[in-house]
Amino acid sequence: MRDAITSLIKTYDITGRYLDRDAVDSLKAYFATGAARVQAASIINGNAASIVKQAGSRLFDEVPELIRAGGNAYTTRRYAACLRDLDYYLRYASYALVAGNTNVLDERVLLGLRETYNSLGVPIGPTVRSIQILKEVVKEEFASAGFSDVGLIDEPFEYLARELAEKNI
Repeated sequence: MRDAITSLIKTYDITGRYLDRDAVDSLKAYFATGAARVQAASIINGNAASIVKQAGSRLFDEVPELIRAGGNAYTTRRYAACLRDLDYYLRYASYALVAGNTNVLDERVLLGLRETYNSLGVPIGPTVRSIQILKEVVKEEFASAGFSDVGLIDEPFEYLARELAEKNI
């Protein structure tokens, strides 16, 4: 897994350049938000079960056909698998948040997820919506903890949703 620093250095190393002003500014921005990113991960960790439960409830309120007979979350096993996947997205989004880089999402989530969802016939629309709901719930938790800048939460969740929505799976 690469973070913002290793990705930046790799880019400059490949081109054989020294770190320039843009690179240094990028590093400064990464370090300036470091405490907030770690705090966000701490909030996610401390409230993960509640976040997943809230996101699942909101998703099933919005798309109730998922839990009706024939729906993709119908039966206890499928319902549990849906919540497990929500937890999975949340956990990896928190890793990407701390790393300040979305590479972990490509490496650990998106590649295998596409293949799995293809084989299982999982509908992508509700999956993307569940990721958006997770983001909303995390931002609410972050705001209720007293943080005014909840924008840093967006990147990993939006990346997951965008990558899944733009792919033909």
